[in-house]
Amino acid sequence: MDFAEMRGRALEVRALYADWEVRRDGRAWSATELMNGFTGDVGDLAKLVGAHAGSRPGPEDLPAALGHELADCLWSVLVIADAVGVDLEQAFTSTMNDLEDHVRAQLAIEDPVRRTPGSSDQ
Repeated sequence: MDFAEMRGRALEVRALYADWEVRRDGRAWSATELMNGFTGDVGDLAKLVGAHAGSRPGPEDLPAALGHELADCLWSVLVIADAVGVDLEQAFTSTMNDLEDHVRAQLAIEDPVRRTPGSSDQ
């Protein structure tokens, strides 16, 4: 599944949730409420990552739980981006390019502790 398909699928499921919210609450969730839900998902993910690291107990099927929570978080990011009008594919590409440029520039800075191949301490 490529990015456009993932985004489309996420928005299909979001539309179902919005219909349910309207029936239940009389209105669909706002971007703020979506963000609050995402915050809870990130907290759940943090607990599972802690379990994966061995610093806390976790569910019996930890890999499945991690996959589920990561997918929940990704879904939230996709629907929040849509709700606030961000072209996430473009923003991701631009941000990755900026991060790559930054790290490459940092790697190009000479490290006085690091020795180049063939250098000697004598």
